[in-house]
Amino acid sequence: MRTAIGPQVLGSLVVLLVAPAASAQRGPVPDPLVKENATVKLADHSYVIPDGNVGLVPNVGIIVGSRATLVIDPGLGKRNGETVLREVAKVSRNAEVFIASTHYHAEHTTGYLAFPATAKYVSSTVQEAEFAEGGAQQIRTFSGRSPLTAELLKDATRRRADMTFDRDYTLDLGGVSVRFLVVGPTHTRGDTAFFVVGDGVLFTGDVVMNNSFLAATAVSSMKAWLAAFDALAAWHPRTVVPSHGAVGAGTLIATNRAVMQSVQTRARELKAGGWSADDVAMTVQSELQAKYPDWPRANGLVSAARSAYAEAP
Repeated sequence: MRTAIGPQVLGSLVVLLVAPAASAQRGPVPDPLVKENATVKLADHSYVIPDGNVGLVPNVGIIVGSRATLVIDPGLGKRNGETVLREVAKVSRNAEVFIASTHYHAEHTTGYLAFPATAKYVSSTVQEAEFAEGGAQQIRTFSGRSPLTAELLKDATRRRADMTFDRDYTLDLGGVSVRFLVVGPTHTRGDTAFFVVGDGVLFTGDVVMNNSFLAATAVSSMKAWLAAFDALAAWHPRTVVPSHGAVGAGTLIATNRAVMQSVQTRARELKAGGWSADDVAMTVQSELQAKYPDWPRANGLVSAARSAYAEAP
């Protein structure tokens, strides 16, 4: 007698088989430290400290105007923040410094502990609320990953914003301005993108990635994510800096949109065929993993498919 394997079980088996092989290929996990002497100039005013594909290290943005400097995603904990400040000093002599984060997660925020009290932290009201609700718990969780992450985060606390905004804000740094836009609920409710006007450089956080599935979560909305792509594409960026992974061209937005639209379309098709949310989520995940076998973050496809399923007519 042959036993049929349902789509949910099949999807789970794919994940179980792929994950150990991928882990074995990755080898030892590098220390989550921002690399020194690695800053790259992207345009007249825009720089990035690349993450080097190291987990818990963001691509750190540095935007330099004639009067002030903005740092985007200052790293995990005070030690990384100190590294970022040393890199900032190599490209800017401005005394006025601003800090901002693409989202509230610890590797994108807690480096602000190294910054002087005179530095102004700019954050959206929703991102402030997210850190107040879940920031402390996430710091504790990250601290348990390794002795080094515990050391990096030993003094990590919330730094309240000096300036807040609701959805959008424009920061004039002198000779260059940066547009802030909240586009969540995507990876988080307060995901924020930063566009350097004139340079054509867009910092997208986890909303647009390069050769990686998008990290959808329980708070994600497929409608919000697709609307975010439209809003970001309207700026016509030449360069996209994701929060993790390689810097790419503005065409990354279209690539990410196509993948998420395929999730939405497939979820709607299967729902119309009477499939359950669980089976749809696991099937969408396994199908896209098969199509893009080298892309990380496949676990986010489950949440993306669930959102598309819930929002389907």
